[in-house]
Amino acid sequence: MNRIFSAALAAALLSIPLASHAAGIAPREPYGIALEGFAYPYPVHLLPLVNDGEQLSMAYMDVAPAQPNGRTVVLLHGRNFPSSYWAPVIKMLGEAGFRVVVPDQIGFGKSSKPAGELHFDNLARNTMALLDHLNIDKAEFVAHSLGGMLGVRIARAYPDRVAHLVLTAPIGLEDYRLVVPPTPTDKMIETEDRLTAEGYRKQLQTNYAIKLPGEAITPFIDARFNIKGSPDYPRWLRAFVSSGQMIYREPVAHEIPLITVPTLFVMGSDDHNAPGRPLAPEALRAKMGQNAELAKTLVTKMPNARAEVIPDTGHLVFLEAPEKYRELVLGFLGR
Repeated sequence: MNRIFSAALAAALLSIPLASHAAGIAPREPYGIALEGFAYPYPVHLLPLVNDGEQLSMAYMDVAPAQPNGRTVVLLHGRNFPSSYWAPVIKMLGEAGFRVVVPDQIGFGKSSKPAGELHFDNLARNTMALLDHLNIDKAEFVAHSLGGMLGVRIARAYPDRVAHLVLTAPIGLEDYRLVVPPTPTDKMIETEDRLTAEGYRKQLQTNYAIKLPGEAITPFIDARFNIKGSPDYPRWLRAFVSSGQMIYREPVAHEIPLITVPTLFVMGSDDHNAPGRPLAPEALRAKMGQNAELAKTLVTKMPNARAEVIPDTGHLVFLEAPEKYRELVLGFLGR
């Protein structure tokens, strides 16, 4: 019953921009390249940045708690999700007294889509620039999926600025280059462009073993496919594919054992997400994405880490098992 209630709550929080999808109503106008037309749960601010000589803007939410505890949490989103999906976690952390800073990384969500390639080092520097702008010296970092790879890079490059690191269903626990052959960017663009909204829904449900009702993942599909009608869609598509190349070309699995800050892995038992699996030799595909086992192995090589696996849960752990996630994360952060 709690799981049903939690799923319904997550669906309600995620479905703010869904009104125009009611039966008989004409499709909405396309979203802009910065997700203009897609609602976020809190006010969005913009930070000017320069990456590789290009003028860009980083979007972020900065949510103050009613009763501050003097600490800040930075949330790092995944590849296929706008940072609005953190809404239940923002609420959870705010109720515990944390200030919550929620950026859209460059190339994602309401932030600029650069003409150049994406790199984890640039995203890490951008995140530090945001903390500097907000006068935050040190923060807790809670990351999901691709954000977990970025969280690893931040913890390695800026350990003095990370109090705790929570890796929620992270990808990158294995080096995909060892199994998946390299794919040209133009080929990836062609493949992504052919994908339909219904095909994407099936991809999310299959790859992520999502335990949520269908309507709860509709905003993720909207955030991607309503942009197709925008004249800036080719630029968005190239940035999206660049993020996939970044995952492949810039592995962090070898850095994880070197992390010194306190680290918690929160894994879904059914989450076997492995980017690039369809391109791997068929005999090796089943061996990819053993993420819970990979996390448990990695913590044995780390000086200050532990892994928690939540049963009957997929990739969207914090939406699928919110009460258990709350217990683990707040306990780890010292509440």
